[in-house]
Amino acid sequence: MTDSQTAVADDVGSLVRAAQGGSVGAVDQLIAGHLSLIYNIIGRALDGHPDVDDLVQDTMLQAFRGLGSLRDPDRFRSWLIAIAYRRVQMHLRTRKMTLSRRHPEPVDVADPVGDFAERTTAELVVTEQRRELAEAGRWLDESDRRLLALWWQEASGDLTRAELATALGVKPNHAAVKVQRMKAQLDLSRSVVRSLRAKPICPELAEHVRFWDGSTDSVWRKRLARHVRDCPKCRIHQRGLITPEQLLLGVVALPVPAALLAGIQAAVHGGAAVTAPAALAGGTSLVAHVQSLVHHKTLAAATAVTVAAGGGFAYAVLHTPADLDTPGALAPAPATVPAQPPASAGPAPAASRSASAAPAASKAAPTARPVAGLGVNAADIYVSPTGSDDGDGSLGRPFASLAKAVAVVRPGQTIALRGGTHRPTSPIAITTSGTSSQPIVLSGYRGERAVVDASAIPADEWAITQESSFWTVRDLEISGARNAAYTCLACTNSIFQRLSVHDAAGSGLMLRNAGTAGNQVLDSDFYANRGSGLAVQFGEGDGNVLRGNRSFRNGGDGINLGAFGSAVSVQYNWSYDNGANGFAVGGGSPAAAAAHRVRHNASWGNNGHGFVDEGNSAAIELGNNTAFRNVNLGFAMTTAPAVLRNNVALGNTQGEFGLSTGAKANNNSWQEGAWSESAFGSTDASVAEGARAGDGGLPGTSYLSTGNGVGASMSGD
Repeated sequence: MTDSQTAVADDVGSLVRAAQGGSVGAVDQLIAGHLSLIYNIIGRALDGHPDVDDLVQDTMLQAFRGLGSLRDPDRFRSWLIAIAYRRVQMHLRTRKMTLSRRHPEPVDVADPVGDFAERTTAELVVTEQRRELAEAGRWLDESDRRLLALWWQEASGDLTRAELATALGVKPNHAAVKVQRMKAQLDLSRSVVRSLRAKPICPELAEHVRFWDGSTDSVWRKRLARHVRDCPKCRIHQRGLITPEQLLLGVVALPVPAALLAGIQAAVHGGAAVTAPAALAGGTSLVAHVQSLVHHKTLAAATAVTVAAGGGFAYAVLHTPADLDTPGALAPAPATVPAQPPASAGPAPAASRSASAAPAASKAAPTARPVAGLGVNAADIYVSPTGSDDGDGSLGRPFASLAKAVAVVRPGQTIALRGGTHRPTSPIAITTSGTSSQPIVLSGYRGERAVVDASAIPADEWAITQESSFWTVRDLEISGARNAAYTCLACTNSIFQRLSVHDAAGSGLMLRNAGTAGNQVLDSDFYANRGSGLAVQFGEGDGNVLRGNRSFRNGGDGINLGAFGSAVSVQYNWSYDNGANGFAVGGGSPAAAAAHRVRHNASWGNNGHGFVDEGNSAAIELGNNTAFRNVNLGFAMTTAPAVLRNNVALGNTQGEFGLSTGAKANNNSWQEGAWSESAFGSTDASVAEGARAGDGGLPGTSYLSTGNGVGASMSGD
C-alpha cells in the first residue's frame, strides 16, 4: 500500500470510529466517499441492469446496519467491497436459479442481462477496440464478469490488490492468478468478437455460426473460441490488440444519481439526514425508506452514452426532469437527446415495476386459447404421438415424428399434428419449399391440442429450423426448447399464425438472415422464453408483418428488430412484463437503419423502455402506440429522426419520452396538456393478459383504451 493509500485508510478508520460513536456527519462522509466506488463495482458487474440502484442501496444499508460490529475500522473499504461482491453473487445466482427452475435439465444459462449489454454496446464505445472490449465482456463467465468489475476499479486506482483479494475471499497471490486467467479469457473473447466482425468473415467460422442465434452462452463461447484459437485466418485478427489496462484508462466512471445518494442517507438516518428529500422524512423503517426511494425515484433515463473528452465512455444520466428549452439539460452528454418536460407539464411517473423486472414466474400462464375448429379438417400427412415412422402417414397409420413428415412433404400438401405431446429428440429441419400456388401447411388437427415438447433436443441445437419458403405454420404449441425454439433462415412468404411458443432457453420465434421477406406472424403468443419472445433480426428483406401478437414475461425484449436492415410493419401487438424492452425497433453493432412502421401497439410493465430505437438512424414511424408503467422511458427515440403521432406515454418510471433533435412529434399525450390514468377505459390488465378470442385474435378489452383516437386501439381492428 502506498503512503497516500495508507493516509486514506487512516482517515477512513477515523471516520468509522466517529460513526460508530454516533456522529451523523461521519456517516454522511462515509456514504458520500464510498458510494461511487460501490456504484461502479455493481454497475459494471451487472452491465447497467435496472437492478443496480436496488443492489447499491441494499449493500450500503447492510454495511451501515452492521457498522457497529466492524472490529477493525481501518478495513472498512475492504469490508464494504466484500459485501458488494457478495450481493452481486447472490443477485446473479438468484436470477440463474429462477431461470433454471423452468428448465431443470443441465443447461448453460445465458447471461440474464446480456441483452442489455448487446443493446448498449454501440452507444457505449468511442473507439473500435473499446467497442470490442465491451462486447467481449458479454462472453465471459459470470464469475469472470464480476471479477472484471472489480479489476476495472483496481486498474483505475480506486481499489488496491489487497482489497480486491478481500472481496474475492482469497490471498493476494491467488487473486493475481484469477485476474490473469480472467484477462486471458477476455483477450480470447475479444478475438472472437473481432473474428465475427471481420469482413470478409472466415468461411469456416461462417459455417460455424450458421445456426448461431446471437447468444453468448458458454456452449457457443467455447465452440467459437476453439475455432478462433486454432484457425490461421482468424488468428490474424488477434494482432494489434491494445491491453485492457490502456483501454480502461479512457473509461469514465459511472456517475451516481443524486437521488440515490440522498435516499440512502435518509434511509441510514431514519429520515434525519438534512440532505434527504422531504418526502422521505418521517419515522418509517429503513426498509420502508428504501422501498419509497425505489418506487418513487424521479431519475430520468440513462439514455445514449456520452463521448468523453478523453475518448472514453460513460453513462449519461439525467439527474432531474429537464426542461426542453434548458441548454445542457443532459449532463454531461451533448444536447442531442431532449428529456421529458418538467413534472408540471404532465402526470408524475407511476410506481416503478422493478420488482417484476424478470419474467414473473409467479404469474399464471395465460388461459389456453380456444382451439376448437381452428385446426385443419383434413390433411395429406398425419403425425401422432402414438404413430410410427414405419407407417404411411395416413390418418389410420400416422407417422410418429414431425421430422419424418417434413422430410417427405411436397408442395401443396398439408401436415396435421394430432392432439397430444410430441417429443422430438433431435433437431427438426424444414428444407422443402412450397410455391405461391402450392404452399405447404403445418397445422394442428381440428379441435385437438398439439404440443411439441422440445426439451429433449440438445442444448447446443435450435429446436426447429426452417430454411424454406411458402409455408403456413399454425395452431401449434412449442415448449421447453433448451435453445431457440423456432428459427427461420432467409424464409420468404411464410405465415406463422395462432402459435404458442414458450419456455425456451433462447428466443421464441426468430426470423433472420438476408432474404427474409414477405413473412407474416399473426395472432400468436410468445412467453417465458429466456431470450426475446419474437424477433426479426440479423438480415434484411421487405414485406415482413407482425400483427396481433402478444409477447410477455420473456427474459429479453418482447419484440426485437435488432440488426434488421429493412422496414418491418409492426401492428396491433402487445408486449408486457418482459425482462428488457417492450419493442426494440433497432439495434446491432453497428446499428442497422430501417424505417420500421410501428402502429397501434401497447407496451406495459417491461423492465426497460416501452419503445426504443436502439441506435436506429432511420425515420421510424410510430403512430397510436401506448407505453404504460415501463421501468425506463416510454418512448426512447434518442437516435432516430422518428415521426411520432398520436402516441400515449403514462406512468413510465424514468420519464415518458426521450427524443433526438431530428424527431418530429405531433399530438402525443406529453404534448397535449395534463394526461392521467383516468384517460384509460381501464388499468386492469387481466382481460388483456387472459384468454384470446374464439378465433384466436386478441381479447377485446378496455384496458389502456382512450376512445379519442390517441394511443393504441386495444380492439385489434
